[in-house]
Amino acid sequence: MLLVRKFFPLDKNYLLEASQLSLQDELLIQLIEQVKSEFEQRTNPLGLMDAFSLKIRNFQGENLKPLYTFYQNLAAIYRFKYSDNQLEFVWDGRDHQEKYKVDWSATFVEWVTEFCKQDLFVQAVLDLTVFLPDNRYAHLAENRMNNFMLRQFEVKIHKTKGLVAMKVA
Repeated sequence: MLLVRKFFPLDKNYLLEASQLSLQDELLIQLIEQVKSEFEQRTNPLGLMDAFSLKIRNFQGENLKPLYTFYQNLAAIYRFKYSDNQLEFVWDGRDHQEKYKVDWSATFVEWVTEFCKQDLFVQAVLDLTVFLPDNRYAHLAENRMNNFMLRQFEVKIHKTKGLVAMKVA
């Protein structure tokens, strides 16, 4: 059973949320692979292998839990900005969950591609995955990612209020 968490008062599209949560690990693995690729292209375009580069390249992402909060917050932002509580007609024969999975996956990949253009985002993901056991400051990476989402989507995530629209200067 999946835990349903309301991020804002009208967060009631449970089919969409269930679809998003069912894709969580699959999409996070894609995120890690894209971040590793972006980091290597920027910092090691010649592909020279040293211990640091090998550590990043060989990381498999067995423990995705440090990224779960980021993923669930991003999924909530998608529901907040682009979702409706009313089911729409799906004319191509798919059920709603199939449609939601395709739509959410495409948006997630698009957003991650955009996020990976930012060095701070790439470093935050690496801090929460590849360098987590060694990095004493990895807990700050989650704050950097939340700040990144605030700038990107103009929403803030409060622990008590949930998602709140903000204007960023």
